[in-house]
Amino acid sequence: MTSTDDERVRIGIVGLGNIGGYHAEFLRDVDGAELVAGLDIDAGARRSFAEEHDVEVYDDRTALFAATDAVVVTTPNRFHEEYAVAALEAGVHVLLEKPLAHSVESAERIAAAAHDADAICMVGFNNRFSNPVEVLKHDLRAGRYGDVTHVEANYVRRRGIPGRGSWFTSKDVAGGGALIDIGVHAIDLALYFLDFPEVVEVSGTTRSEFGTRDDYAFLRQWGADEGPGGFDVEDSASAFIRCADGQTVSLEVAWAANRPDSDEFVVRGTEAGATLDRNEHELTVYEAGVGGANHLSTSVVDTRESVTHRQEQRAFVEAVRTGTLGRNTVDQGLTVQRVIDAIYRSASEGRAVRLDE
Repeated sequence: MTSTDDERVRIGIVGLGNIGGYHAEFLRDVDGAELVAGLDIDAGARRSFAEEHDVEVYDDRTALFAATDAVVVTTPNRFHEEYAVAALEAGVHVLLEKPLAHSVESAERIAAAAHDADAICMVGFNNRFSNPVEVLKHDLRAGRYGDVTHVEANYVRRRGIPGRGSWFTSKDVAGGGALIDIGVHAIDLALYFLDFPEVVEVSGTTRSEFGTRDDYAFLRQWGADEGPGGFDVEDSASAFIRCADGQTVSLEVAWAANRPDSDEFVVRGTEAGATLDRNEHELTVYEAGVGGANHLSTSVVDTRESVTHRQEQRAFVEAVRTGTLGRNTVDQGLTVQRVIDAIYRSASEGRAVRLDE
């Protein structure tokens, strides 16, 4: 489908759970987009979605694809490939929620289908669209930071495990735990700040220290808690990522840890550095002042808050209209997936893992 300026892109949601509902709400305010349909295998989810959004709902993907120009896929990770590949083969554009898939093999098949298709496949790394991230990325491109050599990436919750027994805590459905759920965001942003260099080696460790116990209270959970028996994934991970040109990333990610919440990135460059605190929506820059290297300057960049999913949707609709995708590409999503896979392999085998193995 090639949209003209006065045509609206007809969009369907695949997977009508919480994140599907979020996308449906945000689409109401996206110029050029029209929510027209939803799909889910659960009849109750279909009924609720139809009543709330006044659109057609389906349990058959062929019928959904016939009614849409594009779809947003928000199913559990294991089912990303099934719907994304079918949509691409039908010529329907895809905005695919992160991660690309539950496994690297599945992710590779999605990427192959995207390369062969006439339709666009955009990966839902919505955090790239926050205003502090946009400002930091702009200044990185402009050379303000010089050569960026290292990024510290932290996404840690003191107690924020999804409901034990939900698909998030099932390795078979999700592909993993905290690393593939929220660590995927941290890895993506770190590599995004570095312009996605070639990753050559990863060393990592994963742990299950809280989700497997029944004597801890959790501050935030999503869905009913079935206890330790519904949890067979990691709740934290630590990793070190080495790139071909000498750039490095250190990663800390956790659903639960005995420390404060942290969603913070530290960027180190030869001319300046920065701390991006996504919880506080704040960017702090450290650089030499007017007097030269011996006169150091610290400045806080004020930015407005933004709804990142809505900004992401606007970029997707524009890509569909123009036929050109300039960001959040499937190849970048595949790189992130390969890093995640390497961290899991490193943790399992107790050694550093090269990505060319």
